[in-house]
Amino acid sequence: MELLLDPRTINSRKVLAGCKLVGAEYTLNRLDYFQAEQTSAEFVAINPMAAMPALKDGDFTLWESNAILQYAAEKVGNTSAYPTDLQTRADVNRWLLWESSSWFPSCYKYVVENCVKPLLGGETDQSVLDAEEPNFHKLAGILDARLAGSRYMCGDEPTIADVAIAAPMHIHAYFKLPLAEHKNLVRWMTQDIEKNSWWIDTTVLENFVLPDAG
Repeated sequence: MELLLDPRTINSRKVLAGCKLVGAEYTLNRLDYFQAEQTSAEFVAINPMAAMPALKDGDFTLWESNAILQYAAEKVGNTSAYPTDLQTRADVNRWLLWESSSWFPSCYKYVVENCVKPLLGGETDQSVLDAEEPNFHKLAGILDARLAGSRYMCGDEPTIADVAIAAPMHIHAYFKLPLAEHKNLVRWMTQDIEKNSWWIDTTVLENFVLPDAG
């Protein structure tokens, strides 16, 4: 199984952490997002969306990070990270879909304004963040309520749903996500997710100078 990605990007790190969690072996084909290598003809032939990550497994190719998480878990038969019980799996799938449709887009506003723009020499547009803040707190509140009665998103053990939800928060201090009022979400991220080896081992910041997190 070959992964084509840039470990510095959110969805690439998601896939790396997910593969570590489920125990899937892979070879890494590292691309450079900032050099737009994902727009090359060779890569677009794999993913017509020209977005990382992508997966190759023999003649089979796959894109969309959450689909890759599902595939990796199924490939190795990890029923802890991707349970086979009908209702638990439906719950995991629900959070995977919610992350891609709601949580990621909201977090990404902070990523762009507080991290990407400064890295590229631009300025943060505070009006974008002000407009997004009510929606962010609504979504973070949903997660906070869920985690009030559960250590992880779908029970006492981490699943690929946790990987997906955590990914847009992966360097939350630099993204300046307004998390302080969401105590259960902060607990989950800082005391559970960030203590796991599959998360620690996929922290990739070499040669990547981030803006001041202060």
